[in-house]
Amino acid sequence: MIFLQLFFEFARVGLFAVGGGLATIPFLQDMGARTGWFTNADLTTMIAVSESTPGPMGVNMATYVGFQTGSLAGGPLGGAAGAVLATLGLITPSIIIIIVIAGFLQKFRQSKTVDGVFRGLRPASTALIAAAGLSVALSVLVTVGGTAEHVFAVRWPAVILCAAVFVCMRYTPLKKLHPVAFIAAAAVIGAIFRF
Repeated sequence: MIFLQLFFEFARVGLFAVGGGLATIPFLQDMGARTGWFTNADLTTMIAVSESTPGPMGVNMATYVGFQTGSLAGGPLGGAAGAVLATLGLITPSIIIIIVIAGFLQKFRQSKTVDGVFRGLRPASTALIAAAGLSVALSVLVTVGGTAEHVFAVRWPAVILCAAVFVCMRYTPLKKLHPVAFIAAAAVIGAIFRF
């Protein structure tokens, strides 16, 4: 039963997350809250790992969640089955929609209605991506909750690291380095100082 749920939960994400991997984050936050498969802290870690590994972010996260959830339900083979089903669930709606639309799109591409739909999708996907980016930034840079004295606390090491990477990427001779170098350096610093 958990494997069917994995497939259908990720199929829903794949159907409605227009705009790529970052647009899946609000849907994944909702999924984590409803199913208990992962917390917001887990999601932040998944985003960091998915962004720094090859492949589309949404697919990487679906595979990871499927593997973790499947492993808990059915051992190592369950993990592999969960990973495959969650990934297939995420990509199946896109494949079906592309197959259906491909035949009609060439005929109706010059249509003002079709053009209007595409123009309407741009700000919607931009808003989803912006909301996801803000959510991730807040979860990494500040802590909300805790004791009564510390309801909202800034994670200064993370803020300093973020600012240092930004400055290095924009205003120093290091800006010629590939972004992967900055991701790797930030990961090593975060692991060493445990933040």
